Amino acid sequence: MQNSPKRFTITAALPYTNGPVHIGHLAGVYVPADIYSRFQRMQGNDVAFVCGSDEHGVPITIKAKKEGITPQQVVDKYHAIIKQSFQDFGITFDNYSRTTAKIHHDTASEFFKKLYEDGKFIEQTTEQFYDQEANQFLADRFIVGTCPKCGFEESYGDQCESCGTSHNATDLINPKSSITGNTPSLKETKHWFLPLDQYEPWLKDWIVKGHKKDWKTNVYGQCKSWIDDGLRPRAVTRDLDWGIPVPIEGADEKVLYVWFDAPIGYISATKEWAEKEGKDWEPYWKDENTKLLHFIGKDNIVFHCIIFPSMLKAEGSYIVPNNVPANEFLNLEGNKISTSKNWAVWLHEYLVDFPNQQDVLRYALTANAPETKDNDFTWSDFQARNNNELVAIFGNFINRVVVLTNKYYDGIVPDPASFTEVDIANLTELKAYPKVIENSIERYRFREAQAEFMNVARLGNKYLADEEPWKKIKTDAERTKTIMFVSLQIASALAVLCEPFLPFTASKLKDMLFLNELKTTWGEVSTKEVLIPANHQIGKGELLFSKIEDEQVQQQLDKLEATKKENKVMNASPIPQKDTIQFDDFTKLDMRVGTILEAEKMAKTKKLLLLKVDTGIDVRTIVSGIAESFTPEEVIGKKVTVLVNLAPRALRGVESQGMILMTETPDGKLVFLNPDKEDPINGATIS
Repeated sequence: MQNSPKRFTITAALPYTNGPVHIGHLAGVYVPADIYSRFQRMQGNDVAFVCGSDEHGVPITIKAKKEGITPQQVVDKYHAIIKQSFQDFGITFDNYSRTTAKIHHDTASEFFKKLYEDGKFIEQTTEQFYDQEANQFLADRFIVGTCPKCGFEESYGDQCESCGTSHNATDLINPKSSITGNTPSLKETKHWFLPLDQYEPWLKDWIVKGHKKDWKTNVYGQCKSWIDDGLRPRAVTRDLDWGIPVPIEGADEKVLYVWFDAPIGYISATKEWAEKEGKDWEPYWKDENTKLLHFIGKDNIVFHCIIFPSMLKAEGSYIVPNNVPANEFLNLEGNKISTSKNWAVWLHEYLVDFPNQQDVLRYALTANAPETKDNDFTWSDFQARNNNELVAIFGNFINRVVVLTNKYYDGIVPDPASFTEVDIANLTELKAYPKVIENSIERYRFREAQAEFMNVARLGNKYLADEEPWKKIKTDAERTKTIMFVSLQIASALAVLCEPFLPFTASKLKDMLFLNELKTTWGEVSTKEVLIPANHQIGKGELLFSKIEDEQVQQQLDKLEATKKENKVMNASPIPQKDTIQFDDFTKLDMRVGTILEAEKMAKTKKLLLLKVDTGIDVRTIVSGIAESFTPEEVIGKKVTVLVNLAPRALRGVESQGMILMTETPDGKLVFLNPDKEDPINGATIS
């Protein structure tokens, strides 16, 4: 354990306010940051855990254009949703701010002016993309093109979402304006640049030569790759009408680049918090004894490890990050989470669908955290984690201990008799867990730390199962007292050790065991001989977790399936019109109403049905590619529209003598073009 309190400034990536928070954000950034912050507070350390809404990005203006409202209306809407969702989910920010706040505008403007006055910028007139039709310069996300590194055809102007590479918009191949779809022209404009190349030697010493061995492999590798490729000046201003105005003369209609403005949001959020608390903000950003940590996703590595540290170094009075624990991406049911496609589990919706089950999602996301590689969230895994682990292991142990204590001793912790070797072994093993869990947390291995915490619950379950107090009570009352006393020590330890991971559960368990007055610390789980004393009164039992039923999971899967169908319809490209025909060409088509008399699957095919159809003029064989939509039994007796004068065609050795006319619904379902109004398949008619 630490000998004296330490100071931590912990930041979590500022979420864009162009949509709500989803599980990808939680797993990648906010849950691990909250676990770490809660743990450090439990050690008695001085923690400033800050975040806020990023409200100046180009995605905000794109969202506003789509919805026909102002950017301010967009950010006000989503800031409120995000802030409330974090609060309801139990993310313990010391301050959650926003970049449209005056304190942030002032802080970012002062930071820029300091660097400008110190001659840290270079001023350049360059050619940048311009959309003639929209009559505006095209900032990063208003440009889409082919990534010059990986060939992804929908890369943004500042970053490729496929390979994660950052670049300038002018590097894109086949660039297009995302406003009009036009190919943009190049037009001269003046901007201010941070000369990253001048900080390359320092970055190399700090990251590469200093070899940040405690940094994650993905973070160190991406930083080294950037430095090895050679750094170039990076623009810190943009031609936009939404953002913080560049605070110098000659910069009309220009704003600070969002990736200059946004990380300064961590500083302004700390200032805002310090003002409310009557503290001095500067030690949290300027004292070398402070540990600065940035929790982010892998797409933000370059900004937090190259650009922002260079900004801080240029200013001269700030500390640089001690670590940047970046996670990989979390996918959803096998597909990439996408705000624009609504392919996500939104936090505010989860809190409605699963009331009072915040810890279940925290647990599932941590157990499957994308710490070293992209991982996949599935609702079946979510259900299994809850039912098979939280309910069956943790909840089951606590329920048995509390119920038996109330049943045998009216809820009073019994005086133990003599301890056996088994008792001593279990209590000794229990004392080792805090340090084991602590070591994993300090190395940002939260998935591993949570697994070790659950091993404490497994320890308790095994102990109870082996010692069987429900049997011993009939033959050895004194031995039963010792078993229950030991079990209650394990239960008390769980109430403390689960707090960083399952805070709502920890609170519920402490209330159940009446532990709040004991104020047991993390370190005391290892050092105190007794965590819950004999004769201590506990409360009545209540379930810590409840089973998640198949119906609840199916509702979530149905919601995703509906989203998938909506996306298919929205993204469907219309088939181009065929060559113009004359009316006489149309009159050549001979369409008859026929009845399907026989139907069978064609051997060795997936799609083909072999049909016998009475056309009114004859009975003929028709091969139709509808076997994936209908069974033979479904179509026998159906009236169908048949094109009878289509030239015969051999299919799999069978001559098909016509065509059954079909149509397709917007969701891709095949239906008959059917003259029978009472047809239960589709009810379509022709005239």
